[in-house]
Amino acid sequence: MGNALTFLYGKCCKPTTTDDSLGPHGVSAATVGVSALAHDLFNFEITSQVPEGLGRYVQSSRKAQANWYRKILEAWKQAKPPPQTAEEASRLVTDILKRNQKADVEGLLSFYGLPLSHTLVEVTVEAPVSLPEGILFEFQTLPVDPKAVADGDTITVYVSTSEPVVSSSVPREVNLAAVQRAKAREKRNYPKADELHQKIIDSGYRVLNIENEEVLARKFRIRLRGIDAPESQMPFGKEAQEGLLKIVGRKSLKVLVYGEDQYGRCVGDLYCNGIFVQEAMLKKGLAWHYLAYDKRPVLAKWEKEARQKRIGLWASSNPEKPWDWRKNNRRE
Repeated sequence: MGNALTFLYGKCCKPTTTDDSLGPHGVSAATVGVSALAHDLFNFEITSQVPEGLGRYVQSSRKAQANWYRKILEAWKQAKPPPQTAEEASRLVTDILKRNQKADVEGLLSFYGLPLSHTLVEVTVEAPVSLPEGILFEFQTLPVDPKAVADGDTITVYVSTSEPVVSSSVPREVNLAAVQRAKAREKRNYPKADELHQKIIDSGYRVLNIENEEVLARKFRIRLRGIDAPESQMPFGKEAQEGLLKIVGRKSLKVLVYGEDQYGRCVGDLYCNGIFVQEAMLKKGLAWHYLAYDKRPVLAKWEKEARQKRIGLWASSNPEKPWDWRKNNRRE
């Protein structure tokens, strides 16, 4: 059996012992999706049986269904890396079954709660070779803490003080506190170490453990340039925040900073593994093009694509714009 299937099954797909906790695929509701498909492929390789209940979603015979699973199983094993997200799994299934009836393919995807092909988006996987005009500076972040994604257009990141843009401006007292903290920890004087770390935090820095190495890093709040996502309290606000988290969570980012807004946040373009984050957010229907502050035509184009597909917030006929919501909900 392929390592990818063995890993997924062993880590998150084994059925629990309580029947009530199982979903329609023999796994818990929390694992429906990529894990459920991996579970059923694992089972198919052993038994040659397709899951019960699939027939309610598709039109073709069980013999045809078995042929699908055989093809998907082979493609899954050969994929390097194997699908990790719902979108990746959906693309694999759609590509392998592209010659089959559309109703069957969509039925199979729906059975697993995977996104339908018309809702998938293609994003550019490359960072700019040369710096665009207007950039003040750029930096590479440390992996993003999932708790630091505030909403769909604002995140908090940390940048190692070894980065050129940060290294020359670290206050002397912060460097001194970091050295003293390390010595306090060596002596197991943890109360003193915690006191010194709080001093570092109050100065806008933090000592982070990255791969068992302590790194002194500076804190930056980033406002994604050119997009405006629903506020947390708005309809689709939670989905926008979760969408951004899926893109950047636990990953390092390349940030191109253009300026600072009235709240002291760096306004910038974000790239994650070569993906332009604003492009992904707009194409997934998770944000508006913020035309008042960014005139780039390509942002309007990406928003239009999502509108036409009616995906994300555009599934609603007339979603409330976040700038209108803020105007109507100003704090007294």
